Amino acid sequence: MKIFGPVPSRRLGSSLGINNVPAKTCSYNCVYCQLGRTPGKETERAPFYEPQEISREAKAKVEKISQGGDKIDYLTFVADGEPTLDLNLGREIEILRPLGFDIAVITNGSLIYREDVREELAKADWISLKVDSIKEEVWRRVNRPQPSLKLAAILEGMLEFALSFRGELTTETMLVRGLNDKSDQFEELAIFLKQLQPVKAYLSVPTRPPAEKWVEPPHEPVLNQAYQVFSQHLHRVEYLTGYETTDFSLSGDPAEDILSITAVHPMRHEALEKVLQQRGADFSMVDRLLAQGKLLKLDYRGKTFYMRKLPGR
Repeated sequence: MKIFGPVPSRRLGSSLGINNVPAKTCSYNCVYCQLGRTPGKETERAPFYEPQEISREAKAKVEKISQGGDKIDYLTFVADGEPTLDLNLGREIEILRPLGFDIAVITNGSLIYREDVREELAKADWISLKVDSIKEEVWRRVNRPQPSLKLAAILEGMLEFALSFRGELTTETMLVRGLNDKSDQFEELAIFLKQLQPVKAYLSVPTRPPAEKWVEPPHEPVLNQAYQVFSQHLHRVEYLTGYETTDFSLSGDPAEDILSITAVHPMRHEALEKVLQQRGADFSMVDRLLAQGKLLKLDYRGKTFYMRKLPGR
């Protein structure tokens, strides 16, 4: 399923997700990725799904959600990979417009040095760019990019995009203990982000099971320091350090919906229990998916999560 949710988003409210690339089709292999390691990093754009197919599926999903009384705030391209690797991204944004919702794209920004990618992203209403570091060596340790990518070109592409984008531009910085949590890095990064003039600059920490088990969030005093430094340079800084609510919506077959959501959005145990109760189902469905090898049970920082089994896990 390429359309999932809606899911509660810390940034976008109730977000109907669009998964427009195959599992783990990505240019990065971030140490903190909640979907596991990237088996083969890609930088070449390609068509993956027919735009009309995505449109039909989205329209059907919207109709089911409306009948159920749930709301949608955004249609969000948030893939279990990098959405700008999809050669049809711009066309998909265009054909989803008639549904009447604002459109968001959450991207790692790795291909924004390309003019065609900037032009397609400009068609959206809300963009999130990942900027974890502006230091080459730190970027390579945290994001583990495809070797041909150059950080300088990516940063220049972000600056060029920000100058012309007419929608809401936000940034997200994921802080990992011991990698990109030094005070001098905060200052340099904040100065760069100021040039982008984002509506908001988000500071986040790993809250779900990461690709590498050793990944930990910074200690609270360090996180506070990052916030203070960012706030000196940027208009609005916000933490993304909590877990979303449990207000997920299931609008189709419960098993398929759970697999679709957990492919890009690992769910905590209590969230899964709640949505099953809403549909009159019990946890035996989850046990069956686990036994079939379709779902994984993971523990992280004292909490239990469930996610769809993907390449890399």
